[in-house]
Amino acid sequence: MAQLFLVCVTYLEIYNEEVRDLLGNNPHQSLEVKERPDIGVFVKDLTGYVVHNADELEKIMAVGNKNRHIGATAMNIESSRSHAIFSITVENSKRGSDGKMHVKMGKLHLVDLAGSERQSKTQATGTRLKEATKINQSLSVLGNVISALVDGKSTHIPYRNSKLTRLLQDSLGGNSKTVMIATVGPADSNYVETISTLRYANRAKNIENKTHINSEPGDALLTRFQQEIDQLKKQLEENSNEIEEEEVEISEEELSEDTLTDPELDVLDPEEKKIRRKMRREEKEKISREKAHLARKVLEEKKAELQRTKKQQEELKEKLQRLESKVLVGGENLLDKADAQRRLLEQAAGELELRKLNELRLQEDLQKKEAERLDLEERYSSLQEENAAKTRKLKRAVQLLNSAKAELADQQREQQREMEGILDGVRALRRELQLADLVLDAYIPKEYQALIEQYVHWNEQLGEWQVKCVAYTGNNMAPRLPPHRPHTHTEAPDLSERYLSYSSARSASRLARPPSARPAR
Repeated sequence: MAQLFLVCVTYLEIYNEEVRDLLGNNPHQSLEVKERPDIGVFVKDLTGYVVHNADELEKIMAVGNKNRHIGATAMNIESSRSHAIFSITVENSKRGSDGKMHVKMGKLHLVDLAGSERQSKTQATGTRLKEATKINQSLSVLGNVISALVDGKSTHIPYRNSKLTRLLQDSLGGNSKTVMIATVGPADSNYVETISTLRYANRAKNIENKTHINSEPGDALLTRFQQEIDQLKKQLEENSNEIEEEEVEISEEELSEDTLTDPELDVLDPEEKKIRRKMRREEKEKISREKAHLARKVLEEKKAELQRTKKQQEELKEKLQRLESKVLVGGENLLDKADAQRRLLEQAAGELELRKLNELRLQEDLQKKEAERLDLEERYSSLQEENAAKTRKLKRAVQLLNSAKAELADQQREQQREMEGILDGVRALRRELQLADLVLDAYIPKEYQALIEQYVHWNEQLGEWQVKCVAYTGNNMAPRLPPHRPHTHTEAPDLSERYLSYSSARSASRLARPPSARPAR
């Protein structure tokens, strides 16, 4: 069974110590920060979106960036007035050897910290001064947390002193790997701020965390989605078994005078017999009409119930399709994809080089033709004819020059468009390669990457990479091993007189260990 993936993104900002949802309907509403023993710290009512590719992720990030708080100061026209956290949650579900689905989850937090500010340089007043105070306060708490983590002797880590440190609790001292990028300026007027930032980053890099894989997390969306999908499939099967169109057949009794027999009618006169039979016939017709009306009513109710059941089944199918569309089926090899993208990039570079060569060749041909036309010698009978001929030649030369300039400009514009498209493709490929390298470096240690590259080989028939001797690994060989038996000491029998050798050389060859049946590599 293929692996299932689910990718969910959230985007929030911390503005004046208030957590706000940048992807929600009301970006100015303050949200609460909660904590549960099974899932840890989380933001209540935070909006999350399931994405299927990088383009959707970039669009969501662009929407959130428009809702961020920015303002102008004396040092920056568009200064960030809040901390922002863009979170990407990736969940992976795969059926294990025990037949059960096992879920793993990882999170990537992209954190944009607002810069520390000095009022004397930013000249902030009013709202900007209040924002700067909150920013400096949260950064100060973050510095205290980093110092406490690096110290190792502190018994208390002040995570709760700020919303920023509380949300980044796992990223700082929990089960995570953190990369901090410190931005400094080369201006000597900001020397003090640069030194402070470098010291800040130096303390942060000394934090040491012991990470492990998040297996079977309590807040996995993939598990909940899979449970809902199984429940919807079960309901659809039950509804399909219940939908059976029932046909109600109305049988009317044949009313004939022959069936209206009664021993009492024999003693009545013919006129009374006729009246009595007529009354019974009318009574049975009335009963028959009532039965038919009741049967039609029951049939209409069953049809209405059938329509409701079918409508409910269609709604369940739509809901099931929506849930299944949120789950990605994995199995794509990032290395193969990266190789294919490299080949496309090399092909595009080759086509661009051919276009440049063709452009140069066309320019040379154009120059030769112009030279041939301009260097033609004509004989003139008079100065007037010579002047007219030179004028015509000059006009033709000007036309050729303008045509060549227009063609050259068109080729330059086309080349510029192609260069921009190729550069966009290069940047996209570089991002995907960096993402693949980040995933490999985050989940596979360097020494194991080297081992994998050493023993991996390309299977041309299957079209995929395979690891050599994977069939002889512990997971595959463990079930074939015989059950462990306690070691019992047995005394070896004396076989010196049972097996005799005719020569010392032959005896020595028999005592030697037989060669291994495994082929040499």
